[in-house]
Amino acid sequence: MELIWWQSLIAVTIVSLISLIGVLTLTLGEIRLRRYLLVLVALSAGSLFGDVFFHLLPEISKGKDGITFGVSVLILTGILFSFFLEKFLHWGHAHNNDDCAPAIKPFGYLALLSDTLHNFVDGVIIAASFLVSFPIGLTTTLAVIFHEIPQEIADFGVLLYAGFSRRRALLLNLLSASSAVVGAIFVLLLGADYGDSVTAICLPIAAGNFLYIAGSNLVPELHKTLDWRKSFVQLAALLLGICLMAALLFFD
Repeated sequence: MELIWWQSLIAVTIVSLISLIGVLTLTLGEIRLRRYLLVLVALSAGSLFGDVFFHLLPEISKGKDGITFGVSVLILTGILFSFFLEKFLHWGHAHNNDDCAPAIKPFGYLALLSDTLHNFVDGVIIAASFLVSFPIGLTTTLAVIFHEIPQEIADFGVLLYAGFSRRRALLLNLLSASSAVVGAIFVLLLGADYGDSVTAICLPIAAGNFLYIAGSNLVPELHKTLDWRKSFVQLAALLLGICLMAALLFFD
C-alpha cells in the first residue's frame, strides 16, 4: 500500500506542475501578449466545450443508459451554482470598488473554482486507478497529462484576460492544480469505492461549471471583436480547442 501512495502522489504532483506551462508567456512582451489573449480565450472556450462533450459527459454516462435524471440535476446545479457565485462576485466587486487597484473580472475567480474542482476529480481518478493496478494508473496519468497541457495553457490565458498579472496567474493556477493532490489523498485514505462516489457527483457539477463559463463568459467576450480577420482567428482557435479535446480521445 505504501508503494501505491508513492506512485499516486508522484503522478498527481507531475500533473499539478503542468499548470506552470504558462511560464512560457514570460518571454513575450506585454503588448504582444495582450494581442494574443482573446485567441487564448477562444482556445479555452473550445477546450471547455470539447472537454464537456467528448470527455466528461461520456465518462458520466459510462455503464448507464444515457444521462439519468439525477445527473441532469447535478449538471444544472453546476450551472446555477456558477450563476449565483458570479452574481455574488459582481456584487462584492461593486461594493468594494478600489479605483487604485486594477479590476479583476469575476469570471476569472469562477474559472479558478471550476478548474480546482476538475483537478480534484483528476486526482481522485488517478489514485483510484493506481489502487487497481500500476499499468492502469500509469495510462490514466498519461491521459490526464495530455489532457491538461492544452487546458492549462488556455486557462492561463483566461486568468490573464480576467486581469491577473502573469505571476499571480501562475501562482493561482498552480494552487488550483494542487487540488489533484488533495483528491488523490482523499481516495487513498478512504478507498476506491468512495472515489467512485465522489467522481459521480463532482463530474456533472464540473460539466455544468464549464458549460456556464464557456457559454456565458468566454463566448460573449469574443463577440466584442468586430474585425473579421480577428474574428476568423478566434473561430479557428475555438475549433482548435474542440479538436484538441477530440484528439485526446485516442489517449483515453
